[in-house]
Amino acid sequence: MKCTPIIKKLLASSMLVMGVLIRINAQEIKEPYNQMMSSYPQTASDISPLLIGEKIPQIMIPAADGKMFDLNVHIAKKPTILLFYRGGWCPFCNRELSGIQEIQEDLVKMGYQIIAISTDSPENLSKTMERNKLSYTLLSDADLSLSKKIGIAFKAPAAYSKTIEEGSGGKNKDKLLPVPSVFILDQTGVIRFEYINPDFKQRISAGLLKAVAGELKTE
Repeated sequence: MKCTPIIKKLLASSMLVMGVLIRINAQEIKEPYNQMMSSYPQTASDISPLLIGEKIPQIMIPAADGKMFDLNVHIAKKPTILLFYRGGWCPFCNRELSGIQEIQEDLVKMGYQIIAISTDSPENLSKTMERNKLSYTLLSDADLSLSKKIGIAFKAPAAYSKTIEEGSGGKNKDKLLPVPSVFILDQTGVIRFEYINPDFKQRISAGLLKAVAGELKTE
């Protein structure tokens, strides 16, 4: 990747977050948590996410209209900005979704598609799309089957129990949340860039995401 000084600075700041997770995981080699495991990370800092160079697993999950969406078939069509957020009930998530909408046209012109995934039921996804006037794809990972496979799911604090129960339409039986994450994927589903921050209040800025996406297209 050819980086300008400004983009190098932006990339360095974003990689500090992943550096923390990588150093934690280096202490003990662990496989990403999957949907068959009975225990999950207890905090957001305990996760073992897929890393750059690894491939997104195959899965079909519901879209906002309730129809099943083959994620991998769509990823094969064009490079993808894949966003995981907690739910439409989260103000930080809504702010992030709106920010992505502001650069949506620019990302599409670069050749990308945008797919955002949360614990919300299809019905609640539709409400989020309408409220934030979103024109990109939202998918429902209400039981966190995909989040578990990617390794970003963790036990939600007890205070969130009612919120995630209502948001997921009762499908979030394990009472989990995803760590907010952004992945840039190539058409084979390989992760080319990721931003994963255990602090749900800290999100990658739309400007940084646009800059990184642009740099990846120049390789």
